[in-house]
Amino acid sequence: MQTCNEKSQSQQRMLQRSKSFQRMTCSSLVSIEESYELCRQITATYSKTFYMGTQLMPEAKSKAIWAIYVWCRRTDELVDGPMSNATTTETLQKWEQNLESIFAGYPLEDVDVALVDTLSRFPIDIQPFRDMIAGQQMDLYSSRYQTFDELKLYCYRVAGTVGLMTMPVMGIERPNFATPWNSHQQIHSPTSEAIALGIANQLTNILRDVGEDARRGRIYLPLQELALFDYTEEDLLNGVIDERWRELMKFQIHRARKFFIDAQRGIKSLSADIRWPVCSASMLYSKILDAIEHNKYDVFNRRAYVSTPCKFLCLPVAFLRSKVL
Repeated sequence: MQTCNEKSQSQQRMLQRSKSFQRMTCSSLVSIEESYELCRQITATYSKTFYMGTQLMPEAKSKAIWAIYVWCRRTDELVDGPMSNATTTETLQKWEQNLESIFAGYPLEDVDVALVDTLSRFPIDIQPFRDMIAGQQMDLYSSRYQTFDELKLYCYRVAGTVGLMTMPVMGIERPNFATPWNSHQQIHSPTSEAIALGIANQLTNILRDVGEDARRGRIYLPLQELALFDYTEEDLLNGVIDERWRELMKFQIHRARKFFIDAQRGIKSLSADIRWPVCSASMLYSKILDAIEHNKYDVFNRRAYVSTPCKFLCLPVAFLRSKVL
């Protein structure tokens, strides 16, 4: 829970960003609404499952989430996008300088306008953004991870940070302290659960994209765990599907689901107007693991995805679950 001094500092930073933003609005960049619309379109195009969850949010929160998503996507594309071959350490350093400009209230590109506006409305800290850039630095020079601890750090940086970026937008439920039995109750900030959801999503991405990553020479599954199941790097790069692979994938899927379960415990601490969207997004993303199982663990030749009918069927289930958490 923030102290009065921390709240005052946070409010002061937001006010400074707002004033900087007002000075910027006469520039040649698009308007705030046009920028948010650009972010909406990008989110809807590149992350349909995630976008469906944002459509259940109040407008101000969904727009802020789109702005954050687009920055994260652009950051990821520095290493995984079509121009990634030109990315260097200096590229990422420049990207962090651009980030500092955005946090100071000075957008450099059209989509930055929405993020600057979001930062003026919500008390978002810059450190998770910096951590994500550090994750891209790992991706720039590492194509293997020996242990799960190494992989977990990577997953935190490139995805767990998203939970920290978005939590100030989603908001935390404030308990009613009026009754005597609530007078000593503390407000729970679900930071670890937000990180867990990001890690769960990233582990799911890794399992879904094993074949695609292998074709780029990348292996994200910990090499120690491949050895544990007597499965080699060469086997993976050749797309070998046998009993060793199936047992390895069962192990990986089980761990990813545990992170989803850990994340779910924090949903009840979020603002009431955001629980259904978060619960829906978590449920929909975890269904990718079901799809991998349905495909008999063939992630080399078949892409696991959640069908549109399945997505719509999940929504009422997620709604009920969000009410009883």
